[in-house]
Amino acid sequence: MQEIGVGVIGTAFMGKAHSLAYAAAGTAFGGGLRPRLEMVCDIDPDIAKAKQIEMGFARSTTNYMDVVNDPKVQLISICVPNSVHKEIAVAALKAGKHVWCEKPMATTVPEAEEMLAAANESNCQTMLGYNYTQNPLVQSARDLVNEGVIGEVTGFHGIYDVDNEADPDRPHSWRMSREASGTGANADVMCHLVSMAHFMTGAEVTRLVGDYDTVYKERKDPNNPEQMLPVDNDDVCTALAHFSSGIKGTLRVSRVAWGRKCGLRWEIHGSQGMICHDQERLNELQLYKRSDDPRQQGFRTIHSGQYHEPYSAFLPNAGHTLGFIDVKVCELHKLLTAISENTPAWPSFEDGLKIEKVMDAIDRSAMSGAWTDV
Repeated sequence: MQEIGVGVIGTAFMGKAHSLAYAAAGTAFGGGLRPRLEMVCDIDPDIAKAKQIEMGFARSTTNYMDVVNDPKVQLISICVPNSVHKEIAVAALKAGKHVWCEKPMATTVPEAEEMLAAANESNCQTMLGYNYTQNPLVQSARDLVNEGVIGEVTGFHGIYDVDNEADPDRPHSWRMSREASGTGANADVMCHLVSMAHFMTGAEVTRLVGDYDTVYKERKDPNNPEQMLPVDNDDVCTALAHFSSGIKGTLRVSRVAWGRKCGLRWEIHGSQGMICHDQERLNELQLYKRSDDPRQQGFRTIHSGQYHEPYSAFLPNAGHTLGFIDVKVCELHKLLTAISENTPAWPSFEDGLKIEKVMDAIDRSAMSGAWTDV
C-alpha cells in the first residue's frame, strides 16, 4: 500500500479533526493512499510536543516552514486562523505540497486569488474544508436532484445559525476583528451555506443584495475585563441571491442564535418536490415528491445507510449513523483519491474562490445597501 506523509499546522479543534481523519482514513477505506503522520505544528512548544504524542505524529515543531520544507511531508493541513491561510498555502504549494485548507479560504478575494494562482502553477491538489457537503446523505441528495427526482430546480433557501457568540459576556476574540478574521458571520458561517448552495444546485450565485447586523457592538477585552473592545464585523448576515441557472434563493446566518449548535438547514425546491436537510440531524434527509393522490402527500424521512456511499466504509447497516469526524474522513478520502488519480476534487481552490467572491459581494452590498454583482 502506498503511503503519503502528512503534516498538520494548528492543533485546536480543526487540527485535531484533521489528525483524527488522517488516522482513520486508511482503516476506513483500505486501498489507495494511506496517510502517515509525520509532523504537527503549534506556536506553543509545549502544546506542539503534547499533540505530537497525543495524536501519534513522528515529530513536532513551532515553525510552520519546518512542515513545508520537510521532505517526508507531501500533504499539509492548514488549521490556523483565517488571516494566515494564504501565506502558508502559497508556501506549501511552491514547495510542491498538496494542501487541505480549512474554510474560509482567505480573508480577502485577492488573497484567495494568490492561493489559486499558486495552485495553478503547481502540480498539486487542493481542497477546502467544506465538510458538510461531504456527508454521504448530502451527496445522495445531490444525485436525486441531478436525476430529476424533484423535477426542475426552482429555488434554494438556507439558514445557518449557531450560538458560538450568543453570550453578550463572551470576551472579544480574533473572530470579532475584520483585520484578523475578515467579516464575521459572513466569513465564518455564511461560507458553509454558500458552499452548500453551489454544491446542491450545480449553479453559482451571480447577483445579490446583502445586509449585516452587529448585535453586540462591544466585547470585554480578555486581557483587561474592565475595558471594552469594538466588534467591527457582523454577527448576523443575510442575502437575497440570484443564481447562474436562473433560480433565486435566500441565505441567512447568525453566530448569536441561542440554542442553535450547528443549525445549518437548507431546502432545495423543485417543480415536482423538495429536499430538506438539517445538519443537527445529519443522518436524516426529508424528501417530498408530488403525488396525484393527496392522501399520500407528505415528507418522507430517509435515514443514512449503506446505499448512500461511502457510508458502507464505516457501517454495514442503515440507521447506525455517522458523525462529524466520519464526514471529515469522507472529505479526506476525496482528496486522497484526487492526489492518487491526479484529478481535482470539489471544492478545490478554484471552487473556493467562487465562494469567496460571493461573500465579498455580500460584504460590498451590505456596506452600500445596493444589489451587487458577484
